[in-house]
Amino acid sequence: MQLAFGDYVLDIGRRELSRNSERIGLEPQVFDVLLYLVQNRERVVTKDDLITAVWKGRIVADSTLTTRINAARRAVGDSGRQQALIKTYARKGVRFVGDVRIDDPAAGTSGSPVPSWGGKPSVAVLPFKNLSGDPERNTARTESPKTSSPPCPSTAPSR
Repeated sequence: MQLAFGDYVLDIGRRELSRNSERIGLEPQVFDVLLYLVQNRERVVTKDDLITAVWKGRIVADSTLTTRINAARRAVGDSGRQQALIKTYARKGVRFVGDVRIDDPAAGTSGSPVPSWGGKPSVAVLPFKNLSGDPERNTARTESPKTSSPPCPSTAPSR
């Protein structure tokens, strides 16, 4: 999958950033910071969020984090002064503010907006529908029925 913004393409599978088809070299942590910011662009990302996601909770100096954010800015042609794509919110965190599209060459999709769920797990609750035709099964049960079925031949105790 590729996340595209402006002239840039962030290829998740290849772990590459390119501009106009020219590859831009990134250190692994800089790539991870940029990817996390793009994937979570609907919100301000805190320092703790980045440390958890990129450094897996290890202790990291503020200067290390700042260096990686600045490197991500430079890689996408941004700066701390300009903040056209990566914006700092004083005492809150940072946020990717560019327009992003999803391009998935394998699926043949292009230009789809980034999902607002940010890649986090989600659950869909669907209505229950009785397909058996048995009116006693018109509701979902949380307890076992009072009558039991005979045991399956393969699980019945041997005599």
